Amino acid sequence: MKDNKINLFNIEDYTINTADWDHSLHDSGVTVFEEEFAEYVGAKYACSISSATNAIFLIFLNHKVTVDVPSLIPPVVLNAIVNGGNKINFVDDVDWIGDSYILHKFDDCKIIDSAQKVEQNQFKKEANPEDLMLFSFYPTKPVGGLDGGMIVSDDLEKIQYFKEAVLNGMSYAKDNWNREIKFPGWKMYLNSFQASVARQNLQKLGSKLERLEDVRTFYNSELGYKNTSSHLYRITVPDNKKAMKRLQENNIVSGIHYEPMHVHPVYRGMDDSYCPKSIEAAKTTLSIPFHEGLTYQDMLRVVRNIKEITG
Repeated sequence: MKDNKINLFNIEDYTINTADWDHSLHDSGVTVFEEEFAEYVGAKYACSISSATNAIFLIFLNHKVTVDVPSLIPPVVLNAIVNGGNKINFVDDVDWIGDSYILHKFDDCKIIDSAQKVEQNQFKKEANPEDLMLFSFYPTKPVGGLDGGMIVSDDLEKIQYFKEAVLNGMSYAKDNWNREIKFPGWKMYLNSFQASVARQNLQKLGSKLERLEDVRTFYNSELGYKNTSSHLYRITVPDNKKAMKRLQENNIVSGIHYEPMHVHPVYRGMDDSYCPKSIEAAKTTLSIPFHEGLTYQDMLRVVRNIKEITG
């Protein structure tokens, strides 16, 4: 008899009451979620948005700068920067994965990409008041949801611009039929359904992080690592493609985070950097099941199979 499947991530089922849908563009539920999220991470203001990718796009729009980005990174980050009218320069950084990192430094602020991390008072610890920090509510992220994202800062003027930009360039007003269109914006706002699910998961984040700490401690002890991420648990294997296949045969799902972007022809014309650490990591690092739904027996099975693969 085949063992039960162990997934890489834990994505919950959600039941949404459509009768609760508020047809306003920016209803009270979204506003409450923004306020609660800002308070949780220790920022004064927050602007919700349809995705963290769109947050990056708006932040970098028309700045015409060159942004240093790790080669091992989701392509959506690169595309958002480039489509915003900027250039990229690849750096051979493999240590950022699963954590927050400084994506860029403008003259007046830092841009901190925290799509893979959410912690209490994080903005106060990692940022200055004028900085922008962005988060993701993609289903597999620490505060998973029906996709979406958040930009936080202590700078009201910056956040006010994003609030208007995501609402088609319209000024915020409680009366949806009495808005001034201040500039051509975008339809990038977080809707009520997305906000409701992400808010539920924010409320459960404390207990989730406690459970992830237990899983991480067990893995670290058994596998000899010192991982600290609350999003991914990555290990080193001789050949990650072969390891993935071996685990899959035993009904264990694993993944690779990430493929090197600098080798793709579409990006090679922008930057000819050679990133040997990134190429090596893309062949030898593997993400193993890491979520709050793992049982002790699940973790034992994952560890046993990893030890068999690595010898």
